Amino acid sequence: MLQLTALTSSCDRFALPPMLVVIGLDLGEPLVAVLAVASAYFLAYGLMQPVWGLISDRIGRVRVMRVSLLGAAVAGVVSALAPNLLVLGVSRTVSAGCVAALVPATLVYVGDMWEARVRQRPLAEVLTASSLGIAVATAGAGVLAEVVGWRTVPGITGIGAAALWVALRRLPEPDRPPTTGSPLNSITTVLRHRWALIVLGLVLVEGVVVLGVVTYLAPAVQALGSSAAIGGLVAASYGAGAVVFSRLVRVLVGRLSAPGLAAVGAALLVAAWAVPAVTVSIPTVTAAGVLLGGSWAFLHTTLQSWSTEVVAAERATMVALFAALLFLGAAIGTAGLAPFADVADFETVFRVALVVSVPLAVAAVLARRRYGARTAGGGGMTGPVEHGS
Repeated sequence: MLQLTALTSSCDRFALPPMLVVIGLDLGEPLVAVLAVASAYFLAYGLMQPVWGLISDRIGRVRVMRVSLLGAAVAGVVSALAPNLLVLGVSRTVSAGCVAALVPATLVYVGDMWEARVRQRPLAEVLTASSLGIAVATAGAGVLAEVVGWRTVPGITGIGAAALWVALRRLPEPDRPPTTGSPLNSITTVLRHRWALIVLGLVLVEGVVVLGVVTYLAPAVQALGSSAAIGGLVAASYGAGAVVFSRLVRVLVGRLSAPGLAAVGAALLVAAWAVPAVTVSIPTVTAAGVLLGGSWAFLHTTLQSWSTEVVAAERATMVALFAALLFLGAAIGTAGLAPFADVADFETVFRVALVVSVPLAVAAVLARRRYGARTAGGGGMTGPVEHGS
């Protein structure tokens, strides 16, 4: 159920971009107006991450998931029936604000229910489902929009959310003491922890060079003269790579240390952008997508697992801030490289990504290794570090 919840969130989030042109034509609106709907969606998704984290600390993980799924179900139906762009924009923004709760809530649930030493395995499972949702949405939404109409896509995700709202009644709430303190105190506690700040800084940069730049995989292929369908399929290599490599992560967790897993992911990240930085073609962009998916499976799950243990007393708040900074980084990466993409200079896009990826890769591995050494010795930069649930 956790995997299906994460998959539904990713499908809703990644289904909109492939349909933008079709929606504009159907509603008689210019592309720039439809892009504003997409911008509002991504903004709401990022801003609601810490809000849901604070709420889940107070009312429970499962209850937050069910409330947000119900809201997403209603928003999906309204989107499918939207008579104009204004109604569609409002309903998609509401949907974004709701599904923003799902992936962080599932990850925090894993953090509450699994011990730290084995936590990365179920985290990888949840993130695999999320990555599968990315691949399905990227490759399938555009095709469905062309064949049966774009309205079927939000309708399908809305029905899926409604089904999960019912199914999650059977999911047990983690046994944890209720949080009664001020939300500001929760955030302050996290931000006073130096290791938490390091993790948040790393994920911000990861958002820039992974989620920010992955946006340009399909446009890079289309700039070569390929169709939107081919561009979408090439971009789906990212999700496919994450799914395949996550199988390997599952096998290696417990056999390879956290710094070792981070090192594999870091190497894959650098290799991902090194390939198209040399020359942009369908094979090199596809290879970049697959390798980037591998980096996501290894490096991101390591950072994600780290985020669930570094301030265990405020796990939900930490994970929410982690997710918010990830998507803030994505927005920075997409916006910062837009001038190069606008003139189809995708070689520069991928070269900038490569240059930023190298120090990120080194810093992530060294920081995770130092954290492991310090916590193993019982110390830390701000005193004892809490582990487990």
